[in-house]
Amino acid sequence: MPVLRKRRLWAGVAMAALALSFAGTGQASAADTNNAKNAGFESGLTNWTCTAGSGTTVSSPVHSGASALKGTPAGQDNAQCSQSVAVKPNSTYTLSAWVQGGYSYLGVTGTGTTDVSTWTPDTSSWKQLSTTFTTGASTTSVSVYTHGWYGQAAYYADDISVFGPDGGGGGDPAPTVPAAPTGVSVSSTTSSSVSLAWSTVSGATGYNVYRNGTKITAVTGTSATVTGLAASTSYSFQVTATNSAGESGKSATVTGTTTATGGNGGGSVPKHAVTGYWQNFNNGATVQKLSAVSSQYDIIAVAFADATTTPGAVSFTLDSAGLGGYTVDQFKADIAAKHAAGKKVVISIGGQNGTISVSDSASAANFANSVYSLMQTYGFDGVDIDLENGINATYMTQALRSLSSKAGSSLIITMAPQTIDMQSTSNAYFQTALNIKDILTVVNMQYYNSGTMLGCDGKVYGQGTVDFLTALACIQLQGGLAPSQVGLGLPASTSAAGSGYVSPSIVNNALDCLTAGTNCGTFKPSKTYPDLRGAMTWSTNWDAAAGSSWSNSVGAHVHALP
Repeated sequence: MPVLRKRRLWAGVAMAALALSFAGTGQASAADTNNAKNAGFESGLTNWTCTAGSGTTVSSPVHSGASALKGTPAGQDNAQCSQSVAVKPNSTYTLSAWVQGGYSYLGVTGTGTTDVSTWTPDTSSWKQLSTTFTTGASTTSVSVYTHGWYGQAAYYADDISVFGPDGGGGGDPAPTVPAAPTGVSVSSTTSSSVSLAWSTVSGATGYNVYRNGTKITAVTGTSATVTGLAASTSYSFQVTATNSAGESGKSATVTGTTTATGGNGGGSVPKHAVTGYWQNFNNGATVQKLSAVSSQYDIIAVAFADATTTPGAVSFTLDSAGLGGYTVDQFKADIAAKHAAGKKVVISIGGQNGTISVSDSASAANFANSVYSLMQTYGFDGVDIDLENGINATYMTQALRSLSSKAGSSLIITMAPQTIDMQSTSNAYFQTALNIKDILTVVNMQYYNSGTMLGCDGKVYGQGTVDFLTALACIQLQGGLAPSQVGLGLPASTSAAGSGYVSPSIVNNALDCLTAGTNCGTFKPSKTYPDLRGAMTWSTNWDAAAGSSWSNSVGAHVHALP
């Protein structure tokens, strides 16, 4: 949450997105080939030039083969790595690459026509970037590049392709049809979905999933969740691997059987609810016991759990000294009293300093087991995911489904992603929310400490306005979340965040705009969402320090929504 995190200054990111230029996709011919040399970085950085020594090759993570590029940006360097590629004049090429990690860009210059580029925000799993370009009448070479963003996290790139007519430069051999996937298994089931996982296939750039012999989806990773299934029903599944050379044969068949009933996705919380973060530390805001938290808050997120030496596992230690001698017994009794008043209390995982990593099956199991143990020890009703240092959609989904199987349908799951995390359904945070939609309570995106962002209408909006709240919430509402799973997260006062504070009246106007189509700014959603869950604030402590003006205004407004 904001008092612990660094400000992310991404005002230029959304503007950059608007400047991307995409050409139409051409039809490949039999003579087309990958014209890039050392496209998979199997020969180190041969044929590649990286700025300021920012590039190196690593053995993990890799998309295929044994190596991949790692680019590490600095404050004045974006870690650009480039290669001169021979091409034919008046020809169309498809430029693609697989990327992972921090912000990743892929582009080409010197085309003789329109130079193009594309990008993606943080991604915790391999994602393919792709665009096309056409060469000019006298163009015989172009410069292909990939880079990250200044001073941000390292990015990884692999299997770069400039696919089209042979330019005569001696690029890598054309790919061959990949082998059929192995290790296909059912990782989890609900009453309406079956989750599958399988082993990586060398040379594959994607996978097709078949249900009862019919193709139902295509994915780029090694997992998929098939939804819309009937309860208590068995289905057969197969997977194929694909690349530009074709599709493999089908894998061995596995059977997944949906459960009889599914989770309620949020236990018993009000139709319109207010979430507040309670600080288990003293940072200058009002020090509170849980018993002092305003009754306007329906869900209280205790911030934060701590990482342990066991990968994925978390613990919690009450800061008794920092909270004026607040004892564990008093804390537990206050949670019980909140329950008696109809409130929910969850344990929040993350914040800027939260370094919990759930990146494989073992850490997913450790996460689920440790969170469930805290629920049993303290009486927490569930978990809040506020991880700001990357999230793996596959294994966080696995962890939360495992937790759900232990806790049952009363489990509360909330999430607090940053604005950049919810710009696209391809982002890991958004993917996780959609993966657990049947057990998810609410996503309270943080509309603060943000730069300008794209709204669902493709326009750029700046924080601090009604439009910023409504146009960005629209992305989640149109991207697959139920209105009851969308909340607006704002700071309780100017002291609670580095930027993005708006008066309670702006929050209330945004709620009215989304639920009833009234009090909108220049952006007005194409439809209303009367079941919108409500709002969230950081924090109950900063709210109290400001005389509870936020909860008294926004809380009352949320609870008065029809």
